[in-house]
Amino acid sequence: MPRSVNVVAARRRRKKILSLARGYWGSRSKVFTIAKNTWEKGQQYAYRDRKVKKREFRALWIQRINAGARLHGMSYSAFMGKVHHKGLEINRKVLADLAMNHPEAFKAIVETVK
Repeated sequence: MPRSVNVVAARRRRKKILSLARGYWGSRSKVFTIAKNTWEKGQQYAYRDRKVKKREFRALWIQRINAGARLHGMSYSAFMGKVHHKGLEINRKVLADLAMNHPEAFKAIVETVK
């Protein structure tokens, strides 16, 4: 009895991976095993970097708040300590945006916490 092989499913599986690997250079988009390895590694990087992105943005916000606070004679840590002490419910993302794009509003917050 001849061996039964599900060629339809196998071809569908390979085509799916090769379509996901479109745009990769050379055999990374043409050879199934290499394309599969490349795509899987890309998924690992994507998963990791979704977390790294959050870290990097928080660091950027802290730098912007620090620069804005130092213009008004305060360090970042002193400013954030006073913000929390006063009970202002405003996050770093908004504070950084104010420090960058609306310095007069940021100055008003600094004057409030001083």
